[in-house]
Amino acid sequence: MKLLSFAVPCYNSAAYMDKCVESLLKGGEDVEIIIVNDGSTDETAAIADRYAAEYPSIIRVIHKQNGGHGSAVNAGIEGASGLYFKVVDSDDWVKQEAYMRILDTLRSLVGGEKVLDMMISNFVYEKVGQNRHKVMRYKHAMPMDQMFTWEEIKHFHKGQYILMHSVIFRTKLLRECGLKLPEHTFYVDNLYVFEPLPYVRNMYYMDVNFYRYYIGRADQSVNEEVMIGRIDQQIKVNKLMIDYMVENKNKIVSNKKMYQYMLSYLDIITTISSILLIRSDTKENLQKKKELWDYLKKKDWILYRKLRYGLLGHCMNLPGRGGRKISVEGYKICQRFFNFN
Repeated sequence: MKLLSFAVPCYNSAAYMDKCVESLLKGGEDVEIIIVNDGSTDETAAIADRYAAEYPSIIRVIHKQNGGHGSAVNAGIEGASGLYFKVVDSDDWVKQEAYMRILDTLRSLVGGEKVLDMMISNFVYEKVGQNRHKVMRYKHAMPMDQMFTWEEIKHFHKGQYILMHSVIFRTKLLRECGLKLPEHTFYVDNLYVFEPLPYVRNMYYMDVNFYRYYIGRADQSVNEEVMIGRIDQQIKVNKLMIDYMVENKNKIVSNKKMYQYMLSYLDIITTISSILLIRSDTKENLQKKKELWDYLKKKDWILYRKLRYGLLGHCMNLPGRGGRKISVEGYKICQRFFNFN
């Protein structure tokens, strides 16, 4: 059995997937790299097969019909043989020194008294055209270099969350929690780092800059114009997160720290949906914003009140064109401060 499985979802990734795969190969025989070719029409399939032929004990390829990022992640989870599992997108890569430290730590924890469910590390925004890179760290919120539980987590800053780039999950946990990401849907990474949380007991944080998150390509899914064009998919994910929170309410509220974190994460996702709908400045999308908040209200009145009358919910629902203008200006300030698209 391998120590760590990587899933690399690829769709027409021929131009940049080499950098990603080469960085993961540094882990040697302890790792498994599953390249998931999600119905690519370029040279992705040939490149993936070439790697598998060259590194048959490390690299496997799954060729499948196009189903989107979530579908590729699902295939990776299903096919993984490693004790632990991580998704690395095909235009991203990992840093070798941090990689080696993470593998050493995972080795040391296997077979220990406590079972590690989730490892967290830093990620770096590798933004196009910028020499200075923002690092997402968690050392103010989590104990370092030790196993800990939700009770020991401190307060997260606004705009700072555990993202797909930050986490390594225990593979069996992902299967046990029944995670199944929707197909042909963008932004499912939010579900990936949300739905498994009630099953996570033991965590470990390493203050190393492991994952390099490439951001700024014009066609990238997190580009703001692209997100507005795909706003229905953002809303779909948002509603699925609301559904999950409501349907698993008893399990989630039983752990106060976890509940506070998940509530805060849902708050920021709902804020992103709202501001994108406001930014598009169309009558149709303003109606969709109202429908999203009405959906939350109908699903769970208490949850609705917590989000609607919190700071972000209040700012996203200021009345009239003037109120929407204030919301957008506030968003732009956050954009500059947190360095996101």
